[in-house]
Amino acid sequence: MEIRLPISTHSYVSVCVSVVFIIAGVSAIDVFTPAEVFVENGTTATLSCSFKSKEVVGSAASVTWYFLAEGDTGQPTSIFYHSGGKHFPGSLPQFKSRVEWAGDMNKKDASIRVIQMQFKDNGTFSCDVKNPPDITGQMSVTKVRVVMKEALPHTSTAVIVGGVIGAVIGIIIISVVTYLIIRRQEHTHDYEGGR
Repeated sequence: MEIRLPISTHSYVSVCVSVVFIIAGVSAIDVFTPAEVFVENGTTATLSCSFKSKEVVGSAASVTWYFLAEGDTGQPTSIFYHSGGKHFPGSLPQFKSRVEWAGDMNKKDASIRVIQMQFKDNGTFSCDVKNPPDITGQMSVTKVRVVMKEALPHTSTAVIVGGVIGAVIGIIIISVVTYLIIRRQEHTHDYEGGR
């Protein structure tokens, strides 16, 4: 007994197989940023963004950075666009003339610098990279917190003092061991010369 598919079912199967091959041909791109960055008010911040792509970075590769203010529930707004070695400012007046390209696409670096960070810059910065045919993937998000200098996370004084004391003790131990080894070798030479 031979099974025959109706023409409409056969066409449906062909379409499904074609879609699978088309989807399989599109690669994904992975984009990475730090989860959170603390920046001192009035300073320049470098917002790091790197990516991993199976394709060679070409002239069609592009980077778009977006911003969403803290507490805002709307859509992020473009603040910077880079493609083909050219840079274009976004549409948000808050960042006009304050965003610079700091990346190197050949090194898979899509970082930017934001000059003169202000408290109103608190929020979420998103980096989106496309490197055709690697066009699918999630943009990566960094939460930026602009703070007064006194509020920046500091290395504990106890850690610094402990490190210095540990280094001094290490140098003393190495000096004593070296002295004992040299002294022992000198005594060995005295006995050999007396025979």
